[in-house]
This record gives sequence, structure tokens and C-alpha cells, in this order.
Amino acid sequence: MGRVWFVGAGPGDPDLITVKGRRLVEQAGAILYAGSLVDAAATCFAPPGCRLQDSKSMTLEQIVAWLAAAAGQCETVVRLQTGDPGLYGALTEMTRPLDAAGIPWQVVPGVTSAMAAAAAAGESLTLPEVTQTVILTRTAGRTPVPEGESLAALAAHRCTLCIYLSATLLPEVQEALGAAGWPPDAPILVVQKASWPGAEQIVRGRLDDIDRRCRDLGIASQAMIIASPTLGARHWPELTASKLYDPGFGHRFRRAAGPAAEE
Repeated sequence: MGRVWFVGAGPGDPDLITVKGRRLVEQAGAILYAGSLVDAAATCFAPPGCRLQDSKSMTLEQIVAWLAAAAGQCETVVRLQTGDPGLYGALTEMTRPLDAAGIPWQVVPGVTSAMAAAAAAGESLTLPEVTQTVILTRTAGRTPVPEGESLAALAAHRCTLCIYLSATLLPEVQEALGAAGWPPDAPILVVQKASWPGAEQIVRGRLDDIDRRCRDLGIASQAMIIASPTLGARHWPELTASKLYDPGFGHRFRRAAGPAAEE
């Protein structure tokens, strides 16, 4: 019996897979990849003779059956998923049947699109005395969200929101943030296919015009929406510096210096 590895392929750039993830791909006997979301280039590290299968047309039951059958034939089976397997990746739905069948499995985390989008735009998701909280969420579409997790309720915290799977629902995002008190000129960032070579698009706008800007560019899928009070901070005239690097802030690796150290 082989082992099934759920490997995060990262946000799109094949070089953003982890070293461990790439090593497993290189030694895999069978790889099932999500072709609608994972760039096919992510399979370029597969060895000769590796069985490759795109899962974009498969149901959950078919995916589990394929993984189980492959584990009966190969020592290393890889389920290559976009971003991180534990985030909107149906991980639990796939692993419960594997548990029931006695098939061992493990997870290798990956870079999620929220981080890739922030990196592409050169933005920080947290800033001292601005926000220290990041919420990863989605708007309610065909998949509902639990009670108390509406976007408007989460937006009321006025922290950083990384909104997944919602590119076609930008009007609903605008309405929810507006209902939570975000002003019309609040900065919004949308990044389509963050890190994908030659395909990445970065759109900056305001709450009241971001939908129009994205529609003008034809962005309607595979896009991360970030709403945050930190957006554009590198252009602010002043910032509150992090205490960690303040010379008057001592810790076990550095002695405090200056007046603050004498208090």
C-alpha cells in the first residue's frame, strides 16, 4: 500500500511549490492534479513514466477512487492542489474515505493566493497600530457561509480581508463592505492569477469603482480580492514603526539601548 500526499502546488508559479512538495512530485508514481486551477507546468517535475491525470472533470467520488487505486500500485501518490490543501481544498472530504480504507496520507502545505497577491502588489497585510488581524473568507454564492460569517459581519472588524472565490461577486463585496461602514474611497486590491508567469493582472481601485475596473479588464475568475486599511501604506507620509526593531525595545537576542532602556 502506497501513501497519498496532498501537496500544495502554490498559487501558480511552479517555482513556488515547496522544496518538499517538489521532491514528492519528482518521485511520484502517480499524480492527480487540479487542471482547472493548477498550472500544468507544476507537473514538469514529474519523473518519466509517472501517471498523470487531470481531475477537473472528476467528481469527488471519482477522485477518491483514483487515489485509492493509485495507492495500491504506487509507493508515492500525489494529489497536487492549488494554493494550500487545507484552504478551500475539500481536504476532509477526500481524506475521510482514505481513512476508512486504511490508506495512509499526509499533507504538504503550500503558498496560498492571498500571500501571493500581497507579494505581487508589494503590500503588507498587517501594520503596527493599523491592523494586526487577517481574515481569510469568501462571499456566499452557491456555497453558503455559516451564520455569523457574512462578509458584512466580518468586515465590521475593519481589519484585512482576503476574499477568495468571489471575483464574480464584486457587487456583493462592495455592498457588504459598505454596509459595514467602509467608505467609498477605501482602497481595494484585486490580483488575478497571482504569480502565474505571463498571466498575472494587478488591479487597484476604490470600493466604489473596483467592480467596474475589473469588468473593463475582463477579470471574472481566479482572482484574489484584498480589502485592507494597510493598502498603499508605502506611500503614506508617516508610519508607526514596529517595536521589534526599535533600538529601545530589548529582547533575548538584543539589549535595549537609549532612554527607554533606562526606565
